Amino acid sequence: MKGISYSRYGGPDVLAYGEVDDPRVGPDSVLVKVRAAAVNPVDWKCREGHLDQLIEPVFPVVPGWDVCGVVVQPGLAVTEFLVGDEVVGYVRQDVLAHGTFAEYVAAPVRTLARKPRNLTWEEAAGLPLTGLTAYQVLTKTLQVRRDETILVHAAAGGVGSLAVQLARHAGARVIGTASPGNHDFVRGLGGEPVAYGDGLAERVRGLAPEGVTAVFDTVGGDALKVSANLLAPEGRLVSIADPDVVDYGGRYHFTRPDPDDLLRLSELAEQGVITVHVARSLPLEEAAEAHRLSQEGGVRGKVVVTVDWESEDPTPPGLWEHED
Repeated sequence: MKGISYSRYGGPDVLAYGEVDDPRVGPDSVLVKVRAAAVNPVDWKCREGHLDQLIEPVFPVVPGWDVCGVVVQPGLAVTEFLVGDEVVGYVRQDVLAHGTFAEYVAAPVRTLARKPRNLTWEEAAGLPLTGLTAYQVLTKTLQVRRDETILVHAAAGGVGSLAVQLARHAGARVIGTASPGNHDFVRGLGGEPVAYGDGLAERVRGLAPEGVTAVFDTVGGDALKVSANLLAPEGRLVSIADPDVVDYGGRYHFTRPDPDDLLRLSELAEQGVITVHVARSLPLEEAAEAHRLSQEGGVRGKVVVTVDWESEDPTPPGLWEHED
């Protein structure tokens, strides 16, 4: 099958489009025909080797954890999905090997949920990792409650934009950092935008003189120090970007696949509670450019790649021999 792969760590130029190994479908997995896959910052961090001590690579690596597509073969033990089911998934496994930037991916059922019916392939592909991150941090780690005030960093980004929507749905007040060009976008999500940079603490204090009850950090670095100083007594601080958050009394969060959480996000999307903004959609062959856009930062929402099935071969890769 066709896909994207890299055989060594490096910049976007190590990504190559061409033939990659067909995936093998285990008993608890399904074969998904990929319609779209989203880029996340963790993808280029893996590509550059920043997670080498955490996740072992098996080169050549097919990158990508987010996917939206159609089930074409359930594993022998799978009862959750049938052929033809449209699904979304956060297909993270314990090694870097067979990711979602390909025509097909073998996805464990623990990583999947049904696709929101009202979202496009591209929008749905942008939901899993960002949505799970926002949902798990807000509901399980920060446990944000009604009438609290939460500060969300990078509120126009993939995770931040969903965090604003989910926190507002929970009844919280949301202040969101964003560049001036994204302030109207953040307002449209229900947040109160403030600009980055010098004077951030004063700007947030102007909106919340008593401090904020929770901070959702997606940036790390200097933002952590500023955030810690903005917390009200008993306030909570969580970062998904910088493990040094523990030095400020906060908690670090690394998102895990959870089919129940992902199904809840699908339901919220169908109810119109959350939307996914797609900044750019590129063909799979241009995955290197998609990685560049994500890595440069400043993207409003998500960057996704799509697989063109206009002239598709109806037979999936050679995975059916056992049925004969």
